[in-house]
Amino acid sequence: MILDGEDMVLTQDLNKEQQKGVYTTEGPVLILAGAGSGKTRVLTNRTAYLIKERFVNPYNILAITFTNKAAREMRERIDDMVGHGSEGMWVMTFHAMCVRILRRFADRIGYDTDFSIYDTDDSKTLMKEVLKRLQIDDKMFKEKACLNAISSAKNELIDYDSYRFDAGGDYRLNKLADIYEEYQKSLKKNNAMDFDDLIMNTVKLLSVDDEVRGSYQERFQYIMVDEYQDTNTAQFKLIELLAGRYKNLCVVGDDDQSIYKFRGANIRNILDFEKVYPDATVIKLEQNYRSTKNILNAANGVIANNTGRKVKKLWTEHEEGSKIKFEQFDNALDEASFIVSDIAGRVGKGECAYKDCAVLYRTNAQSRILEEKFVARGIPYKLVGGVNFYSRKEIKDILAYLKTIDNGKDDVAVRRILNVPKRGIGQTSENRVADFAIQNDISFYDALVDCDIVPGIGAAAKKIAPFTALIGKLRGMNGTAPISMILEKLLEETGYVDDLVAEGTDEAKERIDNIDEFISKVVDYEERNENPTLSGLLEEVALIADIDGLDENSDYTVLMTLHGAKGLEFDNVYMSGMEDGLFPSNMTIIDGDKDELEEERRLCYVGITRAKKNLVMTAARARMIRGETNYSSVSRFIKEIPEEVITGYFKKYKTEDDEVFNNVSEFKKAKEGWKKNSFLDTMKAYSSMTSSSAKAALSSMKTGKDMGTVDGGLEYGVGDRVRHIKFGEGTVLSITDGGRDYEVSVEFDTAGVRKMFASFAKLKKV
Repeated sequence: MILDGEDMVLTQDLNKEQQKGVYTTEGPVLILAGAGSGKTRVLTNRTAYLIKERFVNPYNILAITFTNKAAREMRERIDDMVGHGSEGMWVMTFHAMCVRILRRFADRIGYDTDFSIYDTDDSKTLMKEVLKRLQIDDKMFKEKACLNAISSAKNELIDYDSYRFDAGGDYRLNKLADIYEEYQKSLKKNNAMDFDDLIMNTVKLLSVDDEVRGSYQERFQYIMVDEYQDTNTAQFKLIELLAGRYKNLCVVGDDDQSIYKFRGANIRNILDFEKVYPDATVIKLEQNYRSTKNILNAANGVIANNTGRKVKKLWTEHEEGSKIKFEQFDNALDEASFIVSDIAGRVGKGECAYKDCAVLYRTNAQSRILEEKFVARGIPYKLVGGVNFYSRKEIKDILAYLKTIDNGKDDVAVRRILNVPKRGIGQTSENRVADFAIQNDISFYDALVDCDIVPGIGAAAKKIAPFTALIGKLRGMNGTAPISMILEKLLEETGYVDDLVAEGTDEAKERIDNIDEFISKVVDYEERNENPTLSGLLEEVALIADIDGLDENSDYTVLMTLHGAKGLEFDNVYMSGMEDGLFPSNMTIIDGDKDELEEERRLCYVGITRAKKNLVMTAARARMIRGETNYSSVSRFIKEIPEEVITGYFKKYKTEDDEVFNNVSEFKKAKEGWKKNSFLDTMKAYSSMTSSSAKAALSSMKTGKDMGTVDGGLEYGVGDRVRHIKFGEGTVLSITDGGRDYEVSVEFDTAGVRKMFASFAKLKKV
């Protein structure tokens, strides 16, 4: 392609592959963008090129991202590059796009266009009612498990009829089909959709309505999708439908960063892109602009062990940088203390600010000890992924009021606030209204309005009337008065804040502060939008993710899961809990599922590539999990890092790990030696074993217990092979008399070292 001068100015700061991504505009394009390779620059420059040089109307361009933060950043960059006219382009998340489409055409698939959007809490409340209505034991079918099963089905575009057909003769799956059907019918009755419905119903709309599909296919002549590796089957189908006419589809992603399988992400979407679009152009972005050479070599070394990937290798022109630092500690407390001290030291020396550091971990449970240590040292931090602002009780209550004002068919919202603040309306009266609503096929709110004719309602009708009168008054203001004024009137009439003031506790004060913050949110929304509406506000709130609350200008260290860190970068990254059994997880190791292990390895790759300058990885030999002390070896992912780019592990721990975790036959010899020789001879023979696990085994020998038989009727001894119902086979390392029970330490072949009580472990000798 011959470029004119203006084209060259547009992309002069891009490398050759990035330029190729900008100029390849026609037909299907797959851009494999490695971590830190500048994919956002490619997408924004590509958009600017389409508008400024190819004279494509912004109205005909669609760009889809996965987070509101990414959408805002892309929108700002495009506006800066293109200027006036770019506002006609859609730049938004999948869910926001679907909401916009459904707000216009939901009536064509049986919904009112003012439908509510249910968040997780709303869905749980509704599911609880569904299980109760169907008289299903919630111990056998837990709310969360049912919602997860339904979500998985929706991600695969499986409706409840298909779910029942696929269930065949399986009793449990047939019950789930019944629950799925009742849940969907309840959502429909409430004129509500959950997050999965937003995608699934848009696919349904575009599939069945030729006019709507044709309209959007004609509009979106150029489509770009970011983070394509995170798409699920429903999202894939949605994009396929939208791009069906022009097929100018550019997807950008990195299969090595596909880490959301548990949310339904299908890595095959990106791996099989060329099978779906055989004429696709594939462009690889492998130059990294974020990290040092050592960090990239560590990442490349780990991810190379995956087989289900497209071959690529990150490289950079940056300096070699510091080596990855690995530290192993006796326990999680020592690990957390080290991390906090190291951050404090870096900041104290003026090397960085607190905001330049992030602590990443595999599970949320790991944050507790870290938080305690941060508080003790007085270091500012923010826990990302904790209780979301909009999930706090007082905010949920206010949102339920606003939802009721906006959409009276939302039974979940109405029932949440019927007695908030307390109005003296009992559960029996509420149930009578609910039964009346079901029998007459009307909404719960409409039944409240006509509660005088509800059988057996009695005096409760007088307590309900002021509630419906208040909602009626506030509805009368909607559309004519500012949303902030409606909110102010709501708080005044309900006395919600007055009650908190009267309570006078620190918790009440914090809730008042949260309400104040929400008021600020509403005012900000009004100022940012030309035509602010209550529906629009509720949509924006419903679509906000935790990561959008991350203030990059505040000076605090971020604590978050590895999953939550995707898309972010920090000068200094600390990856804690690098232990087999924790990362990768126990279940992954025990099940031996290759795909699951590769997903965990991709997650490790994501963590490593968040670091720009320094990467510190830590592990604990012993960690308390569910009240039990677990002993673990260093994560296999650490062992996959090339020796020349890491310090601390290979020199100090490799020999010890190999000795204890690979040569368990030593303990078998110890058992035989104890039987044939004296205790002293056995101790001399194995005095060179210095690891914590070896010490634990030898310590049990010092108690004088016979290593072949133990009082109490245990059929196994130290060195014997045993089988556990969950962890499989392993070798007994130590047996300690705990008084009422024996404490047994076992090195399992796939699950590492486990410490457990004999009576609960029910180990069988093999």
